[in-house]
Amino acid sequence: MAKLHVDIVTVEGRRFAGEADFVVAPGSEGELGILPHHIPLLTPLKVGTIKVVNDGTDQFFFVSGGFLEIRPDQVTVLADSAERAEDIDEARAEEARRRAERLLDERVSTADQTQVAAALARAEARLRIAELRRRARR
Repeated sequence: MAKLHVDIVTVEGRRFAGEADFVVAPGSEGELGILPHHIPLLTPLKVGTIKVVNDGTDQFFFVSGGFLEIRPDQVTVLADSAERAEDIDEARAEEARRRAERLLDERVSTADQTQVAAALARAEARLRIAELRRRARR
């Protein structure tokens, strides 16, 4: 069966390089499911989860935006930032979520609301990925 080569890269360096049967990514217009021989595509990414499936094993990554390039045999994620699910500090993500919710309740300025809402989305995505990882281990 054909495989995809997957690279997840940030400005700090490569976060993942490997093979996959299937990849799911948070495109700007919705989730993208990518199989080998997919048509070429370049699209922005939104904050969310990248799932890499290979030989029945799922790996999850948090991405905070960037770009996704798809070629028939390769998927390249150029992420603003990326973390493996096992590297996510749940306590820190929960504290970030509470802090963002508290700031939104305080009715900060409109400009600050945009930044706080983005921080809230990042924290919630990290917590969802940590939960997915816990479920996958069971």
